[in-house]
Amino acid sequence: MIKLLELPTLQLEQRVKQEIEENPVLEEQQTSEEAAEEGGMPKEVSMEEYLKEADTPAYKSYVNNHSRDDKARQVVLFEGMSMHEYLMEQLSYREMDEEKFDIARYIIGNIDDDGYLRLDLQSISDDIAFNYGKEIDIPELEEGLRMVQTLEPPGVGARDIRECLLLQLDRRVGLTPAQALAKKILESCFTEFTKKHFEKIMSRLGIDEEQFRAAIEEIQRLSPKPGNLYNEGGNVAAPYVIPDFILDEQDGELTLRLNSYNVPELKINRKYADMIRQMAHSSGRPSQEDKEALQFVKNKIDSAKWFISAIKQRQDTLMRTMQSIVDYQREYFLDGSESKLRPMILKDIADMTGLDVSTISRVVNSKYVQTGFGVISLKQLFSEAMQTDSGEEVSSYEIKNILSECIDGEDKRKPLTDEALMEILNDKGYRIARRTVAKYREMLGIPVARLRKEL
Repeated sequence: MIKLLELPTLQLEQRVKQEIEENPVLEEQQTSEEAAEEGGMPKEVSMEEYLKEADTPAYKSYVNNHSRDDKARQVVLFEGMSMHEYLMEQLSYREMDEEKFDIARYIIGNIDDDGYLRLDLQSISDDIAFNYGKEIDIPELEEGLRMVQTLEPPGVGARDIRECLLLQLDRRVGLTPAQALAKKILESCFTEFTKKHFEKIMSRLGIDEEQFRAAIEEIQRLSPKPGNLYNEGGNVAAPYVIPDFILDEQDGELTLRLNSYNVPELKINRKYADMIRQMAHSSGRPSQEDKEALQFVKNKIDSAKWFISAIKQRQDTLMRTMQSIVDYQREYFLDGSESKLRPMILKDIADMTGLDVSTISRVVNSKYVQTGFGVISLKQLFSEAMQTDSGEEVSSYEIKNILSECIDGEDKRKPLTDEALMEILNDKGYRIARRTVAKYREMLGIPVARLRKEL
């Protein structure tokens, strides 16, 4: 049940289908019309007196429906041609001998989704020798890599971001002065450029601020991830989110329901239940083979009953937990504004539901709720509490929003340091330490002041 509790709706559908395939006793629930035609389920038959489990070796009745690598897997959808397929298609049009083609193909196979070759050429040479028994020299691999780097999109096959940007500039015909300067900066001042030591670069190259700004604009037009440039038919892999809950609001009333999606209702296959009933009521002493068959079916039925019960328990736990979250964050779900989001931690919901904190954590993980203002991750509803000077508790989301506003409105020539941001928040009545400001800034994906500096 714990494993099922962790699964989002889309993966639960896959898990249910897997269980139906592995357990012949389990089947989808029929509609009410079909069930009426076939009649009700057979009555339960006691097996204790009929079947003596001691007569059957344990290894013959053991049932295991789970493999050791049975775990939650993210489901991704693909559409159209992938970048690697596109590269192979281009490579097939090039004239080269079979050995060079194989080298280029092997290099393409090691390019990641961002378009980079993260594996060094020596490791590729070792892999080819180990897997194919061929000794390929580094110069031959470098030639193959240069071939791959001529393919589209520009920058593909680069080993680091510097090489990636230079490859894109090398494709340009007739570089402008700004582009030529951009190339020079990447070639000779890349370390200073990444650390935003702009004055040092201008002094070393003997250029003014206007020339430098023009070169920076050219660099910013380049793509740091060339793999993202190729997007035929939306081939980028992304999680396909199916909301686990649907929350409707009408006239100030919130109605919560579980999104069953394509998860079928389950039941015990009547054929196997009839088989047990007939064998239990048959005259004469059953043979050893009949006992083993009966034990196998009984184990499968027990497994099916457990699975159906676990699914129901999962649904009850999900609804119980989500209803408590909705009650706790009612103002937020009515309005949709993050300013209405109350501070909430896992223990708050655990106390309301009477469930363990670890159970609440499993419910919240990878689950989404569909609301009138979008599909919301349950994780983002939880936040720490901060106190203002007046003693009022506010959500850490409010602190993060103020940080974002301050950084968006700062002078990019002199970005605000964490110390300055702390003073601004303190002036607004939020008692917060500098290290907490740094933590929230990092959670927002905002770099330190030095790296936010612009001309």
